[in-house]
Amino acid sequence: MSTGQVAGKIVLVTGAGRGQGAEHARLLAREGAAVIVTDIRGDEAAAVAAEAGGDCWAATLDVASEVSWVGLAAAIQGRHGRLDGLVNNAGIAPMADLAQTDLRLFERTVAVNQSGVFLGMKYGADLMRAGGGGSIVNIASIAAVRADPLFFAYSATKWAVRGMTRAAARSLAPAGIRVNAILPGIIDTPMLTEAVPDLDVAGFGAANTPLGRVGVPADVAAAVLFLVSDASGFVTGTDIAVDGGITA
Repeated sequence: MSTGQVAGKIVLVTGAGRGQGAEHARLLAREGAAVIVTDIRGDEAAAVAAEAGGDCWAATLDVASEVSWVGLAAAIQGRHGRLDGLVNNAGIAPMADLAQTDLRLFERTVAVNQSGVFLGMKYGADLMRAGGGGSIVNIASIAAVRADPLFFAYSATKWAVRGMTRAAARSLAPAGIRVNAILPGIIDTPMLTEAVPDLDVAGFGAANTPLGRVGVPADVAAAVLFLVSDASGFVTGTDIAVDGGITA
């Protein structure tokens, strides 16, 4: 049952056409937000927005493209005049260690996972200033505190997201804009199953998580809701691990 925790807020979610991002969008919409559902796969974003209903709408967004961000920011300004929340969720997770990672793969991972977050914060903050503040939530990973050698570029970018989160939190605090990061653990999402096709996700999660189960997108979405809502009004520049105790 909805409690209206983000009623009236305008919230943008990237990479929301499927998996974890779609769950963020659906929960925020149920709690009263007008969600801008974005994904590089515009048809999938449109399907999630239609399911979420209300004042939600969809847009095709390539987070690694500044031109794409400029166009979306203009559309949000024209339609709403402000932005209250931004969830930088879009990301890729190529499975490759240092020896297997070539420059092209590394640069593509940086473009999506790191530059995409930078561009989101840059243009999202401009829209938030118009409304007197807001909340930015960057989805990082437990790979940002205990690097996984099998995901070299992914780990590098998620460490960068933590650093950018803290720097932006200090920079944007005077404008009333909070910036925090969420560090998901083993979450049963398409990104994980596509990265490791033969993985028994449920079994792996249960065996490697102190709470004894794999995480689900709803676990992460609950933390997103908290950080976007006014309940976290004095929280900025920090990480919240949603990992069942892995990093404890």
